Amino acid sequence: MTAPRTVTVDGSPIHVQESGSGPAVLMLHGSGPGTTGSGAWAATAQALGPSWHVVAPDQAGFGDTPVPAGSRGGLRLWVGQAAELMDALGAERYAVVGHSMGGAVALALAAARPQQVTRVVAVSTMGAPGAPLSADLEAIWAAPAGPLGARDMLSRLVLDQALVTDAAVDARAAAMRAGAGAFASLFPPPRARWVDDLTLSAQTLAAVRAPVLLVHGAQDRITPLGTAALPLLDHLPDVRLHVLGRCGHVPAIEHPHEFRQLLSSFLHRDRGH
Repeated sequence: MTAPRTVTVDGSPIHVQESGSGPAVLMLHGSGPGTTGSGAWAATAQALGPSWHVVAPDQAGFGDTPVPAGSRGGLRLWVGQAAELMDALGAERYAVVGHSMGGAVALALAAARPQQVTRVVAVSTMGAPGAPLSADLEAIWAAPAGPLGARDMLSRLVLDQALVTDAAVDARAAAMRAGAGAFASLFPPPRARWVDDLTLSAQTLAAVRAPVLLVHGAQDRITPLGTAALPLLDHLPDVRLHVLGRCGHVPAIEHPHEFRQLLSSFLHRDRGH
């Protein structure tokens, strides 16, 4: 991805990384401590190639994007900043890809901006009505910055524990320490209220006019398939679900080739826009 830049939206800075040119794709990361736009999506953006304009921001409270003064973060802020960022970049129509928390933001953005959002890919998504706070998501939000917290968090995210390498733990621990101050304000206990904040109403989901692809791991412990993805099939007007076996919460890491094929195929149907 290109060198990062800062875009000011409504008086607040948003840290953004971009790549390529062509139809715009907004990529929204999830909520784990230490998560950033480039960390979550750099490999996927590279796989999409230069013929897409990929926009991968740090959402407020993550990476180098601060939470605006007087705000505590939350769905309304993240959706508003995403919409205004794309306006500032001059993107009149764009697809949105979101992981976990970012999936809920993507779906809410599609409902709020039906004339602009052309397609949605919601990966291991939050947002389903009635979805509870899982024990593993609570543990991730509560993970202490440092190697022990990083190792515990990564072990919950993936099914194949061979992916939890010392290098991955060290990198995540460093990112967690760097963002610990801002992250601490986002999901303080009691944490079920933050799942409620990210839950989308049936009315909001019905307002999503764009085609939606749900991608979910069969062994996802953070946002389990049965409570996170399956209920959305009853609410979204134009939706399809792809379930990956032997997969936890991060399909882009656990099944990178298949995930990129799914993403590329779904987005390419929109190349006319």
